[in-house]
Amino acid sequence: MDHSVKTTQSRVLSVKMWPPSKSTRLMLVERMTKNITTPSIFSRKYGLLSLQEAEDDAKRIEDLAFATANKHFQNEPDGDGTSAVQVYAKESSKLMLDVIKRGPQEDSDVSSKQTGDVLFDISCGRRAFIDEDEARELLRPLTDPHNSFTKIRFSNRSFGSEAAKFAATVLSSIKDQLTEVDLSDVVAGRPEAEALEAMNMFSSALEGSKLRFLDLSDNALGEKGIRAFASLIKSQHDLEELYLMNDGISEDAARAVRELLPSTGKIRVLHFHNNMTGDEGAIAIAEIVRQCPSLEDFRCSSTRIGSEGGVALAEALEHCTHLKKLDLRDNMFGVEGGIALAKTLSVLTHLTQIYMSYLNLEDEGTEAIAEALLKSAPSLEVLELAGNDITVNSTAKLAACIASKQSLSKLNLSENELKDEGSILIAKAVEGHDQLLEVDLSTNMIRRAGARALAQTVVKKHTFKLLNINGNYISDEGIDEVNDMFKDCPDKLGPLDDNDPEGEDFEDESEEDNGLESKLGGLKIKQEEE
Repeated sequence: MDHSVKTTQSRVLSVKMWPPSKSTRLMLVERMTKNITTPSIFSRKYGLLSLQEAEDDAKRIEDLAFATANKHFQNEPDGDGTSAVQVYAKESSKLMLDVIKRGPQEDSDVSSKQTGDVLFDISCGRRAFIDEDEARELLRPLTDPHNSFTKIRFSNRSFGSEAAKFAATVLSSIKDQLTEVDLSDVVAGRPEAEALEAMNMFSSALEGSKLRFLDLSDNALGEKGIRAFASLIKSQHDLEELYLMNDGISEDAARAVRELLPSTGKIRVLHFHNNMTGDEGAIAIAEIVRQCPSLEDFRCSSTRIGSEGGVALAEALEHCTHLKKLDLRDNMFGVEGGIALAKTLSVLTHLTQIYMSYLNLEDEGTEAIAEALLKSAPSLEVLELAGNDITVNSTAKLAACIASKQSLSKLNLSENELKDEGSILIAKAVEGHDQLLEVDLSTNMIRRAGARALAQTVVKKHTFKLLNINGNYISDEGIDEVNDMFKDCPDKLGPLDDNDPEGEDFEDESEEDNGLESKLGGLKIKQEEE
């Protein structure tokens, strides 16, 4: 046979390797669904997906893998399709592993079961720039006139102008059926002008939609970005959840949010984590919070807020009597802000989670908060007060507060100065807490007696998961004692590799061991006000 004929036949036969047949694609979806729902070392760690969620994820993975491989094949017109098949298999495998490690999306799953909502998600896989052709392929399911998607997640894909223009056309055609929109991290790495143009297009396309959920996080918005989304924000009267995290929300941007939000009466979740809001910006946010009577979950952590802004937020939160979760970590509220928060906490009876680490509360602010919580938040489950310069001087009142919270499951008092006396008080405070899962008193200048008291208390609890007392001054003998107590459940004791037995040894340890525990042995923690 002529060599050229052989080559032509070979090429024709090889080209048939791509694209795969419909039956092959369906078979891959079935195989991935089975893999995702099969118990494994990953499912034990991250959780096992339901069959319905696995099927949805498998279909989405196959679509994404096919689009990637097809793009590869189109760029190699003289190829025989072998490399496209390899890309298809490799991309499917990688995306499937991402889903398995992500674990079940419980909140979304519950929402879907209760309301019939369907999620369209292109966020899995590598963070990537996409052009118009890729946008057309990725968003193809949304162009089906019979699609039933009510929730979309575009995050982790950076849209250029042309890609955003096509996406806006698609969004405009389905906006009336949407209830949840996640546009977080959709312009990463783009020049400012192009990013603003893309955001304007998304905003105009979704203007007039009736959303319950809107996430614009991770877009480096600043005031310009907030105003680029103005038409979308101004048209929302039924929002229940709003996320503006890691967006460069400055003082002016915070004022823009306050100006543009038309209605806040239904907002239950409001998150401003990791911005550069400062005191003036916090005052603007406080004005929003004051108008959120339904607020249940408020996060304003890592936002450079000082005492003035902290006081303003605290006073505004007094109006949010349904609040369940409060996260103000990593700000500079100081004692003044702590005292203002204490007044607010006294009226927030529904709180179940409080995150107030790294607020510079010191003993005075901590005592005020402890006294307020003693009479409030009876169902408190999480209390975090790490890194607040708390010493033994305020630990008695703090311990009394903790003792009164029988639903407490997680306690974090790390990076303070409780020493042995304070840690023994805390150990006694949690003695009767049957639901306690985690205790963190790492980096607290604790020595042998305090470590022993904490270990003896928590090791007896059947449901307990983790004690962290790393970074303290426990002697080698003390380390051996603690390890021996946890010999039957070593996974419940955190690492002790940062412990320094020589650190800050101001008094003889043997004398302290003989006297301190006995001195505090009969101490009872009062649960009512003196």
